[in-house]
Amino acid sequence: MAHQAHAYHMVDPSPWPLTGAVAALLMTSGSAIWFHFHSTTLMTLGMVLVLLTMYQSWRDIIREGTFHGHHTPPVQKGLRYGMILFITTEVFFFLGFFWAFYHSSLAPTPELGGCWPPTGIIPLDPFEVPLLNTAVLLASGVTVTWAHHSIMVGERKQAIQCLTSTILLGFYFTALQAMEYYEAPFTIPDGLYGSSFFVATGFHGLHVIIRSSFLAVCLLRQFQYHFTSDHHFGFEAGAWYSHFVNVVWLFLYVSIYWWGS
Repeated sequence: MAHQAHAYHMVDPSPWPLTGAVAALLMTSGSAIWFHFHSTTLMTLGMVLVLLTMYQSWRDIIREGTFHGHHTPPVQKGLRYGMILFITTEVFFFLGFFWAFYHSSLAPTPELGGCWPPTGIIPLDPFEVPLLNTAVLLASGVTVTWAHHSIMVGERKQAIQCLTSTILLGFYFTALQAMEYYEAPFTIPDGLYGSSFFVATGFHGLHVIIRSSFLAVCLLRQFQYHFTSDHHFGFEAGAWYSHFVNVVWLFLYVSIYWWGS
């Protein structure tokens, strides 16, 4: 590799953007074939290629940052800006769901019975499973912050324990959410209430699963001594994402579960 007199990372040519584009094409066209012809072959092939692309691409990024030393302070600053912008797009993603919910609930139409929740809907009790889920996510926020502090002061064993606790709490939240969906007295086709409830909480549940996967990779990297007290942005990004997911849940709980019931 030629010598460079600057601190920026000139990325080497990579095949993964091309394989990602091909995988996306296979998934979308495969989904259309599944809907119309009930064949999942092409969609499955696309999903496998997406997973392989994700694995190979992130493997290369970890290798460049951890072993090749390409993630210098200016590069890490760019990565931080990128993560902030990504979380900002996620904020606006959920903002659309809140907008739809409040638009429907603050001025319910005659078709909804002129009231909220709509006539015939029995809402979930916000002080049962939803309150427990809130406590679980808040506890996971404490443990992930503790893990971050432990990495910064070099307490490797403590960081592993806290990260493990965070991941287990995330899986517990997912299990409680699945149980709540199974026992809910309404479904997604039950008008505006059912669709706004399941779409908003469902996408949040998906983000919790992504968060757990994100932190599980961080745990594996911590086992392999990838993080140091001054070089751990891979974990820091996961911690930011975790806090974002927790804040969204607080708004969901107050809006949809408590006020909306």
